[in-house]
Amino acid sequence: MLSPQQIAVVEDDPALKELLQEELTGLGYQVSACDSAEALLALLPEQQFALVISDIRLPGINGMQLLAQLKERNNPPALLLITAFGTVRQAVAALKQGADDFLTKPLDLEHLALAVQRLLQRQALVQEVQQLRQSTRQTGPGGLVGNSRAMRLLYQQIAQLSPAQGAVLILGESGTGKELVAQAIHQQSPRSSKPFIAVNCAGIPAELMESEFFGHAAGAFTGARNARTGLFKEADGGSLLLDEIAEMPLLLQAKLLRVLQEGKIRPVGSDQELAVNVRILAATHQDLEQKVEQGQFRADLFYRLETFSLAIPPLRQRAEDLELLASHFVGQFQRQQQKAVQGLNQTALDCLYRYPFPGNVRELQNAIERAFTFASGQQIAVADLPERIRHYQSPNDSEAAPAAKSWPTLQQLQQNYVNQVLNHTKGNKQRAAQILGVTRRTLYRWLEEQPAVPE
Repeated sequence: MLSPQQIAVVEDDPALKELLQEELTGLGYQVSACDSAEALLALLPEQQFALVISDIRLPGINGMQLLAQLKERNNPPALLLITAFGTVRQAVAALKQGADDFLTKPLDLEHLALAVQRLLQRQALVQEVQQLRQSTRQTGPGGLVGNSRAMRLLYQQIAQLSPAQGAVLILGESGTGKELVAQAIHQQSPRSSKPFIAVNCAGIPAELMESEFFGHAAGAFTGARNARTGLFKEADGGSLLLDEIAEMPLLLQAKLLRVLQEGKIRPVGSDQELAVNVRILAATHQDLEQKVEQGQFRADLFYRLETFSLAIPPLRQRAEDLELLASHFVGQFQRQQQKAVQGLNQTALDCLYRYPFPGNVRELQNAIERAFTFASGQQIAVADLPERIRHYQSPNDSEAAPAAKSWPTLQQLQQNYVNQVLNHTKGNKQRAAQILGVTRRTLYRWLEEQPAVPE
């Protein structure tokens, strides 16, 4: 996100640069002053601006060339150009190429103040509209966040499964959002007005699990002074999420299968059966098929659950969602902490792209919370990120063992070409992505998967 108060001034005349800086600072804006376009471009990976005020006549990269480079960036700042040699033709040319306004020297400071105020208001409005569109387009059901191909497929599967009545098996690594997926299924189902109850099977002692699920009669066991309803009856008419179902004991698995088949439960210590209408949503990060082979999970229950199954992609397989997720969590912590941190600078974002996030979205959320809390500026910097992320080195960073003599694969040839383009751009990944015709996220994924090229 951009701060609407941050302005960059690019002016090689020291007196005018100082005048602009003092005037704009006096109006309450945060101003960074540069004497060349190159100096401004060097700042951009670490800092973003809502408005750039630049002279057209500059040493090196001039104002018009700076305009072209800024427009190539994501969320470019507004640009106000200044010249002592302004003509109507030059002004029209600048506006046609994307400049937002044009002033001539000598500057009328009152006119400048009004132009700056107007451009910042317009930039803030544009950003608000973009964020609203992004939120509408990229936030899925049940609070899920992502617009990658893998997530769009997941949203489609959720929409298809939600109206059904059968049990659903939700598979995914820890931290991928299995409970959010279960909530999304419930919210889009005909049961949405009824209870949604989530229980972690790994968090209940085995000897108490049957009572927790099915309830018990008064006096059924020592300490059971009063009768208890149980989670299945509490969720009657709605949905019950059995998280970490692989931890459920075999005896209770048999009773769960009976509930799925007959829709009835028997409380502990009772001789009466109770009818329940509950949709079972089961979740696990373990390989249930392997558990079946090892005799640790009932095959008949597995096949019953597998009829409707969903696989949630890990974060490393949807890296294009990373920036969106990070922005989502920054917004979340802004509301919680009331702190003026606006987002991540480019270097911090690049650091996140290099890290594989074995803990998936939950690990990213925790990392952003930590960074947000410790951030001292308006943007999260690399130093604010957890140490394991800051100092992470990909296995590809270490010296690879010599490959056997063979023809290179298509992927290896592709990576060799990517490296040549990076050498040509002197490591400028944004420019390299433009030459390759891909997004910066795709380029980072290619670099992460980079193989060794045989000699």
